[in-house]
Amino acid sequence: MSRRRRQAFPMDALVIDRTIDEPIHRQLYRQIASMIRERRLAPGSELPSTRALAEDLGLARNTIVGAYDQLATEGYLASRQGARPVVVDLPVNSTDRGNKPAATALRRPLSRRGESLMQQPFHHGSPGRFAFHPGMPDSQNFPFGVWGRLLARRATFGADMLFGTYHVTGLPALKEAIAGYLISARGVRCSPEQIVVTTGAQAAFDLLARLLLDPGDTVWLEEPGYYAAKATFTVAGANILPLVVDRDGWQMNQPEVSPRLIYVTPACQHPLGITMRMDQRLRLFEIAERSNSWIIEDDFDGEYRFQGRPVPAIQSMDYADRVIYVGTFAKLLFPALRLGFMVLPAALCEGIPHALSTTGQFAPLVLQAALADFIDEGHMSRHLKRMRRIYAERRKFFYELCETELADHMTLSAAEAGIQVVAALHESCDDRAVVHCADKLGVNASPLSKYYWSSSGNGLVLGYAACNKAESEAGIRRLRQAIEHVRTLS
Repeated sequence: MSRRRRQAFPMDALVIDRTIDEPIHRQLYRQIASMIRERRLAPGSELPSTRALAEDLGLARNTIVGAYDQLATEGYLASRQGARPVVVDLPVNSTDRGNKPAATALRRPLSRRGESLMQQPFHHGSPGRFAFHPGMPDSQNFPFGVWGRLLARRATFGADMLFGTYHVTGLPALKEAIAGYLISARGVRCSPEQIVVTTGAQAAFDLLARLLLDPGDTVWLEEPGYYAAKATFTVAGANILPLVVDRDGWQMNQPEVSPRLIYVTPACQHPLGITMRMDQRLRLFEIAERSNSWIIEDDFDGEYRFQGRPVPAIQSMDYADRVIYVGTFAKLLFPALRLGFMVLPAALCEGIPHALSTTGQFAPLVLQAALADFIDEGHMSRHLKRMRRIYAERRKFFYELCETELADHMTLSAAEAGIQVVAALHESCDDRAVVHCADKLGVNASPLSKYYWSSSGNGLVLGYAACNKAESEAGIRRLRQAIEHVRTLS
């Protein structure tokens, strides 16, 4: 029989700190486990008996027993009745081989999809700044008191119905409320059964990319266009073709490669803020029919139109069941709510619960229930009516302010809808440099160049909705500082 190895136990290495919240037995466990992993305690060596270690450390024996028991449970120690515990010979763990420089560590390769995911652009801004971030609604005027009461009521009386993973396509009450709103406000032709509630519009794009695209399929996508949607289709392995959009609208020329999917923002083109004309809508359907394409209609800011009434969704004209309508409550209510929705053609409805169950992309039912109440009790319609008035006033003031303060540096586009505008920068002032400088001055903004990929654009995409007059004035002054600083360097 092999004899147990005798090794002096490194008593001095144990440090007991009575000033922290961590229990003493956990401190002992953590430190001894570290010694074993790092082989400062050799495999096969015996630990002191619980009685001896308790006396040496001035602790209760039960404290030592607790630490030893946990070490034995996790496989650090082998113990037998009446014998001292013995250190187990563990496989060498590369993560415990000293403090090697990170550069020398082996890097596990990501998948191609993973590499692509980690390289996609994003911009969410930062809190506590002048929020010229595109698409950011005003939070100060949201009725959080009402929302809090609705949410508390549902959380209190939800019982089993709201605390499981039921109704993966959406709470029936919310689907009915959304369908009613879309029919009356956006002209969408749908039933509640076609509604799928998602965790925001981006989650809808991700799910649709999985459902509709194989690697190598072609997506015809607006340029300039919503970079987050492009990122989703790029990660799915799609070939992205630019659908050119300019001041005259969408250049609806039949693409050389028939697209599997066409992505558009017809009510309020993002970022230009223009609306798709009827001739362009009809041409879109003609091309989709010829190419047998799906159409994703992202109803970006469709509720906020400041010239005439909101235009109907193109889904209302679809009699071939090829349009998938995507919307979100991020602009209507607040982005952190993370609730959006899709209206699916009938052909996609039957299997969608299986897809949602597999991906886990379904929203918390308690939030859905509170939102259903918010809509049904008229709070959303009152809030939307109020915010349209506030945003119209802020839009007018923002244009006047930019004309006064920044006319020498940029020119605002005449956007028809939306809660952001595009500003073309004069001369060769780099938009990314301006945004970087503005960020240091506490101003959120987005470079127009981010919305292009096959051609170029130079400007700023500025949200105006989240700032009152005083905040807009202070933010514009800082933005002017940023532009002037960049121009002096160019």
